[in-house]
Amino acid sequence: MPQIPEKIHELTVGQLSARSGAAVSALHFYEAKGLISSRRTTGNQRRYGRDTLRRVAFVRAAQRVGIPLATIRQALSQLPEERTPTNEDWARLSAAWRTELDERIKQLGRLRDHLTDCIGCGCLSLETCVLSNPDDAFGERMAGSRLLPVRTPAAGGDEG
Repeated sequence: MPQIPEKIHELTVGQLSARSGAAVSALHFYEAKGLISSRRTTGNQRRYGRDTLRRVAFVRAAQRVGIPLATIRQALSQLPEERTPTNEDWARLSAAWRTELDERIKQLGRLRDHLTDCIGCGCLSLETCVLSNPDDAFGERMAGSRLLPVRTPAAGGDEG
């Protein structure tokens, strides 16, 4: 990994990409989504503060555990601009996300446990299918192999 001299306080997008492991296109995407920010030079080139390296690492770690970008953006917005997320920041935010992740793990466990049944069925439309009909929510209202959207007449219009 290329080292950046301590005297350099701003990084080009290429340097940030090389140091963070994120593709340039990903960095542009993160910036468009408000996860990181840059300033523009007089030649209209992006320059990122060194703290952006830690922010990118924070975003990528949160993404790897399945945290949506909107939630990550909201978390980063709680930090002052130009401040690098600390271990304490990560601990506080990850504790808040733990419940959401635990629920997702439970759902994936149920999916794994019932996946063989659905593959055996082949249609993914059993009355009690945990994939398309969790907890048989639709079995209370209707029977059949397909769940069709309920159509309502257009307001003030005629049917037919």
